[in-house]
Amino acid sequence: MQKILVANRGEIALRIMRTLRKMGIRSVAVYSEADRHSPHVRYADEAVCLGPAPSNQSYLRGDAIIDICKKLGVDGIHPGYGFLSENAAFARKVTEAGITFIGPSPEAMEVMGSKLAAKECVKKYNIPMVPGIDEAITDVTLAKQIAAEVGYPVLIKASAGGGGKGMRIVEQENELEEQMERAISEATSSFGDGSVFIEKYVSSPRHIEVQVLADNYGNCIHLFERECSIQRRHQKVVEESPSSILTPAIRKQMGEAAVMVAKSCNYTSTGTVEFLMDDKLNFYFLEMNTRLQVEHPVTEMITGIDLVEEQVKIARGEKLSFTQDDLKINGHAIELRVYAEDPLNNFMPSIGTLTRYEPPTGKGIRVDDGYEQGMQIPIYYDPMIAKLATHGKNRIEAIQKMLAAIEAYGIEGVSTTMPFGRFVFQHEAFISGHFDTHFVKNYYTPAHIENEQAAKAKIAAIVAVKHWLNQQAALTTVAHRSTSWKRRIAH
Repeated sequence: MQKILVANRGEIALRIMRTLRKMGIRSVAVYSEADRHSPHVRYADEAVCLGPAPSNQSYLRGDAIIDICKKLGVDGIHPGYGFLSENAAFARKVTEAGITFIGPSPEAMEVMGSKLAAKECVKKYNIPMVPGIDEAITDVTLAKQIAAEVGYPVLIKASAGGGGKGMRIVEQENELEEQMERAISEATSSFGDGSVFIEKYVSSPRHIEVQVLADNYGNCIHLFERECSIQRRHQKVVEESPSSILTPAIRKQMGEAAVMVAKSCNYTSTGTVEFLMDDKLNFYFLEMNTRLQVEHPVTEMITGIDLVEEQVKIARGEKLSFTQDDLKINGHAIELRVYAEDPLNNFMPSIGTLTRYEPPTGKGIRVDDGYEQGMQIPIYYDPMIAKLATHGKNRIEAIQKMLAAIEAYGIEGVSTTMPFGRFVFQHEAFISGHFDTHFVKNYYTPAHIENEQAAKAKIAAIVAVKHWLNQQAALTTVAHRSTSWKRRIAH
């Protein structure tokens, strides 16, 4: 492949293009009118405007993207994540147009894109799954019967869901009907598919995922796990690799299970198999994400493998150049998603202009971003500004580097999740590794950040006053004393 179009925007588009340039492959950017001056547009070898800012008039226009590829002689399309990345119909159209889709087959995407279909696909491999029902359900009477069998609390989940949408926790039977109706309604409006299923709600759960990589010749390996339990609204904010609680034996079991999941649907390219882990370290298959993950940098930092480069190599028919035995965990990596969100206001989006933007630099610090000082955070897309990742020889060093990087990261003009990140990385529960997906509910309130900001403001005020007094003392004029030098000269 000599030319690849990146069907995405912002930090992930720029990150992919950097690898393409390293590989000597020309890149084509697509952009909306809102992103006309974005770094990924300037970085690309060629760039084409897709249309107005709303994604359904720009980044989701699959047919327009394919037409651009034909006009510019593009060999392949890399979808990044989000937008069209898990759209099997788009992947199929790309292939039918004679263009390489850099990702899994449409068939694998369809199977793993439905949680129910994925469960059906992997059940024959004896991979642990959360107790519940493996088929869509709308009958409340049947739902109550199933919930009684698995035991409350239960979790109602949208089959086609993601990002916490179409998900409801039900503590007791009299709540079931109402919560089920809400889940079906939300799933229908969000995904066009109201299918829901019921499973046992795992208390004190950890969210652990395993990165897999598979070529077209039957070779499939895993690149260890990522801990993704620090979440808000069921969406990840902090990720790390490796997990602080896995033993080598459990790591091996989870890795092998993830590889079996990938093989169950003849998977190729990069993918992520997600598991839920209870407080006794039992793990259960959740789903498979058929794309590059937002948090892939932490895996790259501990393995030294460029996952985008591997995706491209697999797409152009190359075999994996390494085996499972070649992979070793090198140190520890942590990532903070820097969102334009206000942690003092329930993490609501914070739209505005980046009046100051100075990302940190240094050994073991990685910033994947797509913004520059003076740019606006648009309302049309995910409010992520950047991914801040640090790497150390151990977990403590990675945490300390992260705290230093947050302190050095200069962002003004919008609120961000960095104060929340600082709170997480200084909290005893995180440092000790004794936390779960309820971290925010159990430990965080806006008052923690407000108190810290007030303390910092007080210190800054004291320092400012001291500096002013020192300056006043240094600039004080010498008292005037009368002399007779003029008189002496006159005489």
